[in-house]
This record gives sequence, C-alpha cells and structure tokens, in this order.
Amino acid sequence: MKAIAVHPGKAHTMHLRDIEKPSISDIPNGRGVLVKVLQVGVDATDMEINEALYGAAPAGDDYLVIGHEAFGIVEEVGSAVTHVQPGDYVACTVRRPGKSIYDRIGRSDITSEETYFERGINLLHGFMTEYFVDDAEFIVKYPGALKNLGVLAEPASVCAKAIEQAYAAQQRLQVWEPKKAWVMGAGQIGLLATMMLKLRRLDVCTIARSPAEGNLKAEIAESFGAQYVSTKDQSLHDVAREHGRPDLIIEATGNSMIAFQCMNVLNLNGALVLTSVTGGSRSTEIESDKINLEWVLGNKLLLGTVNGNFRHFQAGIADLALGASMYPGVIERILTHPIDGMDQYEKLLPLLSDSSVLKVFVNIAKG
Repeated sequence: MKAIAVHPGKAHTMHLRDIEKPSISDIPNGRGVLVKVLQVGVDATDMEINEALYGAAPAGDDYLVIGHEAFGIVEEVGSAVTHVQPGDYVACTVRRPGKSIYDRIGRSDITSEETYFERGINLLHGFMTEYFVDDAEFIVKYPGALKNLGVLAEPASVCAKAIEQAYAAQQRLQVWEPKKAWVMGAGQIGLLATMMLKLRRLDVCTIARSPAEGNLKAEIAESFGAQYVSTKDQSLHDVAREHGRPDLIIEATGNSMIAFQCMNVLNLNGALVLTSVTGGSRSTEIESDKINLEWVLGNKLLLGTVNGNFRHFQAGIADLALGASMYPGVIERILTHPIDGMDQYEKLLPLLSDSSVLKVFVNIAKG
C-alpha cells in the first residue's frame, strides 16, 4: 500500500513509497483495530519534520511515515474489541506509552520519560497511508453525522486538553473564574481554542499577525463571537489597555518569542498555556527581572501541554459537535486546502510554507 514518508534527519526528503499493509494480528490479545484512512490533516509539525528539525524513524527503519491527524473508518476488529465495530468512523490518538508510572496508568500524554513515542512524529510510523492498525485503547469513535469535520479531531483534542489543564492547575487558587482569555495565533489550534473558550462564556481576543480586513481567519474568529486583533495594528500592551489583561492565554503561534512576550501582559493569578512546538534555535531577550518579580508577586502560572489521550479526543469531539450546532457553517471554513490523493504530495510543501493557508489535509479515500 502507499504511504507518504520522510527520512528523518535529512531535510526535504518527503516521498511516496510502498509499505506492507498492516493486520489486526499485529496487535496482541485480540485488541487490534484495522482502519481504512479517509483523511489526514497536515500541519507545521509535518513541515518541520520534513525540514529535519526533529523526528526519528522507528527502530530498524530509515524512514518515518508522517501524519498524526487521522480520520478513518473501521474495517476489521479483533475478538476483544467492543467499543467500535466495522463501519464506525474513528480518530486515533498520537502518543503511545513508555514505562513511566504515567504511561502505566493511561497518561502517556504526560510521560516523564525523555524518550517519547508519537505516531508520525517520533519513533512510530504515522497515519499518512491507506490503512493503519492500532490497539483499541487508542481508537476514538467519531459521530458519523459530524464526519465533515473528522480531520479536526486531533487538533480539537489539543485545544480541549490545553483548556482542561489550565482549569485543573488553577484549582491551586480554590476559586478561579476567568473572564477574559487571549488566544495567540489564528491557525487551526487558535481558532478551535477560540471556539471552545467562547462555548465556556469567556470574553476572547484572538490575536494574530495578519490584518483583519479581508482575512478569513479574522472572519472565523469573529463568527465565534471573539474579537480579532492584528499585532500589526496593536502591541500586546495596547491590547491589554483596550480590552483588559487576560486571565488565561492559550499560546498557539509556533513562535517562541511571542510566548515570552505574553508573560508581560498576563493578569494576576492568570495562566499561560503553551501549545507551540518550536524546533528551531531562536534566542529571545526578555526582561527577566521584571517578569520574575511580577510572576512571583502575581501568583501566575505557566504550563506546557502536548498531544492528548483518548479522553481529550472525546472532549474535543464533543466541543466540535456543540460548536457545529452553536455556530452553523463556521467550523468547516477552517478546512481550506484539500489535496486529493497521496500522489499529489508535492503540493503539500508550498502550502505548508504559506502563512496565509489555514488548514491543509489529504483526501486518501472516500467513505
């Protein structure tokens, strides 16, 4: 069967190749689920892996099948699988367990091991292929009525986890009722986070570089009921003066400099959640004394979050369903650039490097 892969550690090696079709017998104890892949989302992570900024091949292979945003339909299940059956639509989680105590209790998303295993990213092949098989634990049932948004299941899980982690960590305050939130960045993560925060009744500013006029990202954010602000028009301090300092910031720009700039405007007792993975070597000069003083005296919180477990997928899918009902026709506007077929993989690269492109995904099969 066909797959799109790279040679990790070697820049610009994305290619189409043949690999062996998996079988449910590859997973022990009757827990295998064979999935026919319908769509796979592509994002900056895939681009950076192709640029050799990070990523590693599975043991014994010199290539890595990319793709970590999977949507498909079940074709076959093992004898011990009960929560999905052939014909069900599904998404699949990304990170796999290691040996830490967190991995052993089903929380591989917060593993304490430095070596981590992520499908399509590090040490495990991804989903950009015709079929994949995985343990039933990592397969998430997806509602057929919402299948037009299926490729957003993984990014929705990232947003759901980021928000959940912020609220969980802020239990340290005993009472935390955030009123204002900023979402930094208006890519798929930023816009989905905007929607989820509006569903939670927060006053949201979605902040990105591009001017608002004629900007699809701005239109989508405002359709969710958020304020869209361009950093070309206002600095973060200007936004704070006009709209108030945020109690919660979800940072999703992919720019580490912006992440540190956010530290200067967070409200007292606020939380800043970093979701960006930055594979470069950028250095940033910060006002470390000022930030240290204000964060200590202001009881502020900084936390990082990464790929979620199946519970975060379920929460993200639930928010997609509610958002589709509350904001009809808006979420699907995120899906801007479909690529029909893996043989068109060369079209991915120029799209991924175009900052005006919102969401790229590959249609692999119909279902």
